Amino acid sequence: MAMHVPKAPGFASMLKDGARHFSGLDEAVYRNIRACKEFADSLKTAYGPCGMNKMVVNHIEKLFVTNDAATIMNELDVEHPAAKIMVLAAQMQEQEVGDGTNFVVLFSAALLEAAEDLLKMGLTPTEVVRGYNIAMEKVKEWLPSLVVSEIKDVRDEKQVFDTIRTAVMSKQLGNEDLLARLICKACTSIIPETKVSFNVDNVRVCKILGSSLQRSDVVQGLVFKRIIEGNITKQKDAKIAVFTCPIDVTQTETKGTVLINTAEELMKFSEGEEALLEKRVKAIADSGANVVVAGGKIGDMAMHYFHKYNLMAVRLLSKFDLRRVCKATGASAYPKLETTIAHEDLGIADDVYVDEVGDTPVIVIRVASKESKLATIVIRGATDNYLDDIERAINDGVNTFKGITRDGKLVPGGGATEIELATKLNKYGDTLKGLEQYSVKKYAAALENFIKIFSENSGLKSNEVLAKIIAEHHNGNATIGFNIDDDSSDGICDVKERGILDLYHAKLWGIEYATTAATTILQVDQIIMAKRAGGPKPKDFKGGDQDDD
Repeated sequence: MAMHVPKAPGFASMLKDGARHFSGLDEAVYRNIRACKEFADSLKTAYGPCGMNKMVVNHIEKLFVTNDAATIMNELDVEHPAAKIMVLAAQMQEQEVGDGTNFVVLFSAALLEAAEDLLKMGLTPTEVVRGYNIAMEKVKEWLPSLVVSEIKDVRDEKQVFDTIRTAVMSKQLGNEDLLARLICKACTSIIPETKVSFNVDNVRVCKILGSSLQRSDVVQGLVFKRIIEGNITKQKDAKIAVFTCPIDVTQTETKGTVLINTAEELMKFSEGEEALLEKRVKAIADSGANVVVAGGKIGDMAMHYFHKYNLMAVRLLSKFDLRRVCKATGASAYPKLETTIAHEDLGIADDVYVDEVGDTPVIVIRVASKESKLATIVIRGATDNYLDDIERAINDGVNTFKGITRDGKLVPGGGATEIELATKLNKYGDTLKGLEQYSVKKYAAALENFIKIFSENSGLKSNEVLAKIIAEHHNGNATIGFNIDDDSSDGICDVKERGILDLYHAKLWGIEYATTAATTILQVDQIIMAKRAGGPKPKDFKGGDQDDD
């Protein structure tokens, strides 16, 4: 009989075998801070216009080459619980604003690194958290005073261009002007006249290999990489009938047996099926439609009658694409073939035609009227990874435009806002009498960290550039920030004159989410990890639009 070995007394004795437990400053707090710092260090070199790309191979061996922090974090599948809190804060920033995820991670890591010094000085985590919260409230109070301009008319491309250009520049330096023009053109063309509401899904991206990025263009309507069904390749003033079902000889819903005795009965049976299909195709033609979009297979017999009645046939396998066609053209989708088609259920488009971009055949549904609800940016490039990275930059620009429609207030970019807030916080910290003043000053130092990152990624001496910018801000020049273009100006410029502007609410939410993540991690004094269960790890299901155009 095996002897029972008693467990050591203490907290571990209450847990199952294999469970892990850490507590105290050294085991829990410092361990969390180190993990977050190492995670942020991997993203630090990807920050800003001169950020380096990361090569990430995910769990299904798909390759990503990008400097987009949101994509890197989604594909890394971070395990450490403290680093996961930072990732969750960045994901909230992505959902709320659509940009600024790297800002959240780097700022929260800088706050945690500064907190480590304060804890080693003898401050408690509670005192550090209290100081950080005081600093955050003061930053939120001062931030509205740093607004330098506000976009009044979101339909004016000139007004929104600079802000979108700044957002795109951080991902695609050198191509920002071209991409910003494409995004402005696509976004401003689909805003309704009556009210300002914007859905980012209304701007589609169609990626076509070949040529160069300079050959990219905007199409009012939709572009699909599909081959046309049949021989009719163009219809002007198109009336579109949409069906979510296959268009073919009708199959019975239940199994049945037909007894045929003679060849004549067989002929009549076939003729009856064909007559019914022709009647339904004729009903489509009689409704005024000249284009049919189907969500399934289009049979040979149906194709014959389409040619007979001069109907253009388009087959789209994605239900999301069918919904977009309905939205763009105003059509109502039919779930099955009917003998009568109402004229008011048809969609309207200026043109539906087949084109060839490079060696890729595409179907274009062009809706150029003022009521156009969707636009497609057709981008060209040499490799799939390059096109994917361009698409991510476009998504950031479109999300920035959505932010402008909500709140058009703009603050200086290029680190100018962070340095001005840090300057104010340092002065405010001198007025505090308690231990919170140390936390407030460390909060200011964390804000100054962004200029250092910009400088290091650009190959400049970070301390010299930071000292010059801080000196300018002490002299009252609140719009002086980091200059990435001209080496002769020692890395500084007036970002307002250069048109480098950030969204006010993106900066506000980024600071709030980063501070909340840092204070949450600092308030953890115990890590208790149960023994991992056996079996494969369940993959989180992400709802929404899963198709990849």
